[in-house]
Amino acid sequence: MRLSKFLSAAFLSAAMFSTVGGAAHAAQCGNSSAGFEAWKQEFKSEAAGSGVSPKLLDKVMANVSYSNATIRADRGQKSFKLSFDQFMQKRGGATIISRGKSMKKGNAALFARIEQRYGVPAGPLIAIWGMESGFGSFMGKEHILSAAATLAYDCRRSEFFTDQFYAALQLVGNGSLSMSARGAAHGEIGQTQFLPRNVVRYGADGDGDGRIDLVSSRADALASTANFLRGHGWQAGGGYQPGEANYGALQQWNAATVYQQAIAHIGARIDGE
Repeated sequence: MRLSKFLSAAFLSAAMFSTVGGAAHAAQCGNSSAGFEAWKQEFKSEAAGSGVSPKLLDKVMANVSYSNATIRADRGQKSFKLSFDQFMQKRGGATIISRGKSMKKGNAALFARIEQRYGVPAGPLIAIWGMESGFGSFMGKEHILSAAATLAYDCRRSEFFTDQFYAALQLVGNGSLSMSARGAAHGEIGQTQFLPRNVVRYGADGDGDGRIDLVSSRADALASTANFLRGHGWQAGGGYQPGEANYGALQQWNAATVYQQAIAHIGARIDGE
């Protein structure tokens, strides 16, 4: 499950993919596995007609299958309905705060560089890192391309995930994503669980090795997360609690109110506020 992108190829095929984000929406969606194989053929035809390489499509679709695990996860996000205290307990908030303080101290130079470049302090980045993958200890076991394709086919959020699937195709096409790569249930990638489109838009080289690897490089994962927040309006030096300047950027990370509150709370405890 290795994700790496050479900077010289960061925008390879970007022009081709930039115009096809909604092209496959016409493919018939469905709410069970019954129509998935037919959808794959429709998607291939429409995507190829929009300029995506038929060879790439053949290879990817040969490796893609309907993911029941992804559908179960998509329908079963019950933790977002918990109270704040229940959510913090379920997600191990106290442990994330404790470990996060050690992570901040042990990676002080890295977080200083990130804050200097993006204006984002350590606290919220560590909060996201801890909640998303336990600081990189578990990044998911689902086949990324199958997860993205399943949700592109599924009628609930077909348009949104069709765009994510196109982004995943772009990453495969430019060598950034292996066709066998594993991630979270919705196709998220790496230590802070970026969806494919966010890898394309906000992936950043945090360790200066000339590539972007959100799986193996914590520096890349954290720099990319900071770049995401800056791209969603983060203002250097502003607060990030509810009602403050940067809370809106945190709200763009996850749509669940309780998740947003948890990031702000955990981040503040780590930053010593």
